[in-house]
Amino acid sequence: MGIYTTFSQTKTNLKMKTDVLSKDPSVEQGSAGAKKPTVVLVHGGFVDGSGWQAVYENLKKDGYNVAIVQNPTISLAGDVAATKQVIANIDGPVILVGHSYGGAVITEAGNDPKVTALVYITAFAPDQSESVGSIIKSAPAGAPVPPILPPQDGFLFLDKTKFAASFAGDVDAKAADFMANSQVPWGLEALSGTISQAAWRSKPSWYLLVTEDKMIPIDAQRFMSKRAGSTVSEVHGSHAIYVSQPKAVVALIEKAATATLASAN
Repeated sequence: MGIYTTFSQTKTNLKMKTDVLSKDPSVEQGSAGAKKPTVVLVHGGFVDGSGWQAVYENLKKDGYNVAIVQNPTISLAGDVAATKQVIANIDGPVILVGHSYGGAVITEAGNDPKVTALVYITAFAPDQSESVGSIIKSAPAGAPVPPILPPQDGFLFLDKTKFAASFAGDVDAKAADFMANSQVPWGLEALSGTISQAAWRSKPSWYLLVTEDKMIPIDAQRFMSKRAGSTVSEVHGSHAIYVSQPKAVVALIEKAATATLASAN
């Protein structure tokens, strides 16, 4: 039974907390006696960490320490290891943020005891024994089909001519063209890597639903966020929302940070 079929059967049994994307002034001040968490950003397939630049700059401006994982996207195990290496070098609590395939990475890496919260940016949130590939395969008829080309030596790419429409529909045309022509190969082992323990089952999570995403259908986003019990915000935009609307992404991250600071006191 696929994840999309499961969605229609379980939506009456699952609750989703909704939130409004707005900046909380308490974030800048933090909570008395509690250290602000370090935000760790994990990118998805076909791109690298440089896409997080605007998110990084806004978080830094608001007083956060931020680390960006340059996960190689060759295998899920390798990307989890790269993320854990970054976490190991951080003193204090960590909020993990994953975009797209990066959501699978933080779902596994988030079991690290330093991690206090997970933030999914139109991302995959697999459960135990699931992979990104298994979720994609269960897409219903009529769902947008990502323009993934046949594998080349064990790696995947998106069709450059369709990249903007599917991945970066609200990104500046020149920037989208550059993204299309600077793709990072996405390994088949990353796509097929399965989750051993889903961190969202034991840790709080937040999810940014992106309504016009052509890479991860909105129904899949809704199902995964409901299943994880995530606090959800919704925005109109493309899969590359972290590039086109960094403030919406930052607002959700800062809400997660505010909530984890409050719970720590």
